[in-house]
Amino acid sequence: MSGGDKLDFEIRPNPAPVAAADRAALLTNPGFGRVFTDHMVTVRYAEGKGWYDARVEARAPIPMDPASAVLHYAQEIFEGLKAYTTADGGVSIFRPDANARRFNKSADRMSMPALPEAAFLDSLRELVTIDRDWIPTDADGSLYLRPFMYASEVFLGVRPAREYLYLVIASPVGAYFSGGVKPVTVWVSPDYTRAAPGGTGAAKCGGNYAASLAAQAEAIEAGCDQVVFLDAVEQKYVDELGGMNIFFVFDDGTLVTPPLTGTILPGITRESVITLAREAGHEVVERPISFDEWRSGAESGRIREAFACGTAAVITPIGTARFPSGEFTIGNATSGEVTMTLRQHLVDIQRGSAPDPHSWIHKIF
Repeated sequence: MSGGDKLDFEIRPNPAPVAAADRAALLTNPGFGRVFTDHMVTVRYAEGKGWYDARVEARAPIPMDPASAVLHYAQEIFEGLKAYTTADGGVSIFRPDANARRFNKSADRMSMPALPEAAFLDSLRELVTIDRDWIPTDADGSLYLRPFMYASEVFLGVRPAREYLYLVIASPVGAYFSGGVKPVTVWVSPDYTRAAPGGTGAAKCGGNYAASLAAQAEAIEAGCDQVVFLDAVEQKYVDELGGMNIFFVFDDGTLVTPPLTGTILPGITRESVITLAREAGHEVVERPISFDEWRSGAESGRIREAFACGTAAVITPIGTARFPSGEFTIGNATSGEVTMTLRQHLVDIQRGSAPDPHSWIHKIF
């Protein structure tokens, strides 16, 4: 079982799954990323052999040698996407083909092997199928899927590894921010940067998130929900949040978002928002926007709304921006008409209660 775009997954059902009553109790308030399903996917890769030994098996700890390359040189990438219950009682995944493409772009940047897109999609389908009962059915609930790959070769030389392990785990989740959808407060970091030109900013790798943690801790100390990073060269232009892209809504209905120049993660939700906003009649401009323009625009009323977007939080309004010498509110610090209209439209597509002209929804059942 090696090579090719398709892999045959061996199904090994968990002999001791969580009891139905216990599962139901966990699903009443799963939070985000704290509860996990009964199974996981594992697929191995070896140079000269390709991808092999594809399994769906009981979720369990991974045996790891202390000299595994990932522990020393951080060759690791991941994705995040969601499975939803739909209006017709089925289950679907939102834009997994886009995640598959981005996964391989990240792999290329990190000198890792590409996983065939068909194998990526099949791995999600197999896991969602066997763990279907873990999908929350409430309005804010979904099954968060985390595909990831790391260098598993036992070797301390500084070079790309020759062996890798690909896995998918799943976690039933509720709203990303506690308290549901409400305007968040963000901290504009004066000291930390997320990524620099020529770096790994456009790859979804763990190192980018590790680099953001000190700034996120600073944000929390300042009473904020998330950190906003400025560009690494001039410390002037808005890049993105710690884990989300950002949009600004101007008083004429125009949406502005920072351009993809290699330092910003090309968000799939970001791309979806651009498409939906243009279809709704909004002009969408991808251009640099400075922190000074954001502040002066908010103070003058030129910038009426701002929002963050990503798989985990979908679309979340930004109410206040805080920085060392002060803060300002965006609009009247409420959710914002454009923001919430776009959010509802996107959620309706994801849930199957609105038309899907772009074939973004992949039905599982």
